[in-house]
Amino acid sequence: MSATTNWPKDLEKFIHTVKWTYAKTYAQTWPHEYLVRARVDEKLFLDIVRHIRQYGYKAAFYRTQYTYFQQDDMVYWTMVPDKADPAWYPVEDEDIINRCPVESTYEYRLKYGSLPE
Repeated sequence: MSATTNWPKDLEKFIHTVKWTYAKTYAQTWPHEYLVRARVDEKLFLDIVRHIRQYGYKAAFYRTQYTYFQQDDMVYWTMVPDKADPAWYPVEDEDIINRCPVESTYEYRLKYGSLPE
């Protein structure tokens, strides 16, 4: 899946220069990195969340639908479920942005039979 609209230049610069945190807890099952809103520029963080929600695509992680945004070989997402889900929340309430290489996504791993046991 590829993005229809690339990151704006300011967001792309931010994404490539900010320090992402490796999710050690999920290293063996779902390796990924994340940003915490309180540790980075809040405006740029929320702009990324808005971009993911506006230009991303819906895909499953097991039985839950999330919105993902792919650019180059990385996939970005937040943990907000679909707007119809009672657990949905607005952009301003988001605290975490995740990312991983395409090969580490549920969609890819399901297709190629490499889901964690």
